Amino acid sequence: MDTESTYSGYSYYSGRSRGSHRHGERSRDRHKPRSKDSRSEKSVTINTPPAEPLLGDTAVRGEQVQDDNWGETTTAITGTSEHSLSQEDIVRITKDLEDSVGLDCRRYFTRTLAIILGLLVFLTPLAFLVLPHILWPDKLQSCGTACEGLFISVAFKLLILLLAVWALFFRPARAGLPRVYVFRALLAVLVLLFVISYWLFYGVRILDSQDENYQGIVQYAVSLVDALLFIHYLAIVLLELRQLQPCYSMCVTRSTDGETRHYNLGQLSIQRAALAIIEHYYCDFPVHNPALLSASKSRAAKHLAGLKVYNVDGEFPAAPAEGPGNNAAAGIAHSQSRAMIAAAARRRDTSHNELYYEEAEHERRVRKRRARLVVAVEEAFTHIKRMQEEEQKKAPGDVMDPREAAQAIFPSMARALQKYLRTTKQQHCHSMESIQQHLAFCITNNMTPKAFLESYLTPGPTVQYSRDFWRARQWTLISEASVTSGLKDGTIFLLKCVDFSLVVTSKKIPYIQMSEEYIDPKSHKFVLRLQSETSV
Repeated sequence: MDTESTYSGYSYYSGRSRGSHRHGERSRDRHKPRSKDSRSEKSVTINTPPAEPLLGDTAVRGEQVQDDNWGETTTAITGTSEHSLSQEDIVRITKDLEDSVGLDCRRYFTRTLAIILGLLVFLTPLAFLVLPHILWPDKLQSCGTACEGLFISVAFKLLILLLAVWALFFRPARAGLPRVYVFRALLAVLVLLFVISYWLFYGVRILDSQDENYQGIVQYAVSLVDALLFIHYLAIVLLELRQLQPCYSMCVTRSTDGETRHYNLGQLSIQRAALAIIEHYYCDFPVHNPALLSASKSRAAKHLAGLKVYNVDGEFPAAPAEGPGNNAAAGIAHSQSRAMIAAAARRRDTSHNELYYEEAEHERRVRKRRARLVVAVEEAFTHIKRMQEEEQKKAPGDVMDPREAAQAIFPSMARALQKYLRTTKQQHCHSMESIQQHLAFCITNNMTPKAFLESYLTPGPTVQYSRDFWRARQWTLISEASVTSGLKDGTIFLLKCVDFSLVVTSKKIPYIQMSEEYIDPKSHKFVLRLQSETSV
């Protein structure tokens, strides 16, 4: 079934009493071009690195274009599938290829520079030790016991430095930031200047004079390795430890539905704070569902529809002419506007009743279809238990695997599950293939029906859904301040993707002053005095 017929069937199912002109208005509104933001702000882009090949993404997108009535027509599952590509898909794939090529070139260039600088750092102490043996071996003094002990010190320090650099710098890239990381660039420049200064001193004082004291040369190489270890310690402080203490409270609000979360961040630049917020967004925010917003938009359009005023006595003049009848025409127009204002006020007074009954009816339908779904799933899992008991009596070759068992019981719950997903506007988030995989996973791990239904009854975080539904190819960072500058109190920036944007506001965590109050332990003691006279 093509996309147009699927959408028409869904519209007929969700509201049969709506007219065709409303469907046309929604289609025209959906195809209107979006206006660009006119604010004079700086806009940069955060690219997420491609974790899988593009062909994998295309295959996933192809599987999601499916029949919307799969719950009503599903009887058996086969292993054959057909996919087609439209002109829009080809243009989109071409654009993705261009973006990924540029991103990969930038990543490989940065990594190449890091490798070259690392080789220069590690080969310099070894070159300091080897060059005297190559250029003037006859003039060198013999290396004593202390000198040979320094060889062991250089070897172990270089090994420790190699492991530390690998653990701190050679980690998988989480994202492509729009600007350079300032602290990392400063450390790279510092290391480069440090090594160049050591080479200049080595060339002037040792190579030119052909120094014969080989133990002094070894100590010079040891001092270089020690200094590199201290620079690595400085890198740990600047890149890792400095941002651990929370300094700012970040309020993140999704522009479409107002979903809000709060996070505590340390001393970070705006671009790195944006990266941390995006990572938190995928794990904490519920998945963005544009279908839930269409009902409120259609209701607002219905209430804001134009009002018509009719004159029972005669026609209103289209344009009042100059003359003695102008006052009468003005009075008629004034009464017409007052009638329209009064009608709009009466409609506004009754709109909350319509909203109340509409939400009550929707909740009733959701509870009804949820109960049907729970019963259908429990019956299906009961059937699985009976099948497992029967398979224990069969030969080992006749036992069904979890995938076959999921395909066998899926048609019995498919219709109830499809109706529930349609009612809660989640049918685009779950494909038939993903539901069967989740069902096979629950059967394999001996989960209960409630564990299976939890993924559909409660909206989960964005990262739990299929990759095409949550992973944005690009995030655009819009900020009035430079993205390399640090966070400040009141900093506001936006993170935009295709369907929505995240509005981020920073507030500085206040300084807390605590005081101590001493309580004397004797103040807790009291004396109970009894009267001598007692009542008779």
